[in-house]
Amino acid sequence: MLENVDLMTAIITPFDDDGKIDFDSLKKLTEHLLSTGSKGFVIGGTTGETPTLTEAEKLELYRKFVEIVDGRVPIIAGAGSNNTKQTIDFINKLSQIQGIDMALVVVPYYNKPNQRGMIAHFESIAAESPLPVMIYNIPGRTGVLMDKETVVELSKNINIHGVKQCNTMEDLEYIVEHTDDNFAVFSGEDAQALFAKVIGANGVISVASHLYGNEMSEMYQNLEDGNYKIAGKIQRQLTPKMAALFMYPSPSPVKAALNQLGYSVGGCRLPILSLNDEEKKVLFQKLDF
Repeated sequence: MLENVDLMTAIITPFDDDGKIDFDSLKKLTEHLLSTGSKGFVIGGTTGETPTLTEAEKLELYRKFVEIVDGRVPIIAGAGSNNTKQTIDFINKLSQIQGIDMALVVVPYYNKPNQRGMIAHFESIAAESPLPVMIYNIPGRTGVLMDKETVVELSKNINIHGVKQCNTMEDLEYIVEHTDDNFAVFSGEDAQALFAKVIGANGVISVASHLYGNEMSEMYQNLEDGNYKIAGKIQRQLTPKMAALFMYPSPSPVKAALNQLGYSVGGCRLPILSLNDEEKKVLFQKLDF
């Protein structure tokens, strides 16, 4: 289902002035992203602030988002936790929503399992999940790294269809080299967007595409057309701006930028604070706003 998908957006969750999910804003933002090159979405990931959403809010968010997207592109929904049984139970509820194509399952955080524990966690989930599973390997947030060899081993599971990999370029290369072509490999690092495609990964699951989807799509098109220097120049120009979107706790920078552009996505939920005026000033200078 992800064969021709290279640019996916890890979409934010807009909130209104009362701190509730703003579905009108979500619809407006989704249409913007589709018109600027997003070929799929991760809903309810880190950027979507799902640690601060209740289960009921997540399920409502996913139902409404399926209606908004209306089958135009694939949807991967965040479903993981550091509790194996709880993750299985939630995926079973998630699978009742027609239009969710895959469950994104994070490497367990806080518990800090070893590689054997990670394998057991994902194999248990895959065995009971009605949906295909994508591994979310993000050691900077979980406190543990799933080794590249572990990703490769899990890729052999019939119900584990891909990985969102947030680590080194060397690990990304190894995973691409040692997994089957039908196993989807995405970088979760915007600065690796071009590199990922060059080495044979599917592409990137992006935060920067909220703002720079046209440029990223142009970069990929130039790469496909053999205009490597142009593609490289676009990546080089975008990389400092991509970095700026993480200079404060995410997703506060991208939300501030979207609000500045008129998308009215609201603030963040605690413990993430929205940017103050001085932080916005610094961010907007780096983004050339």
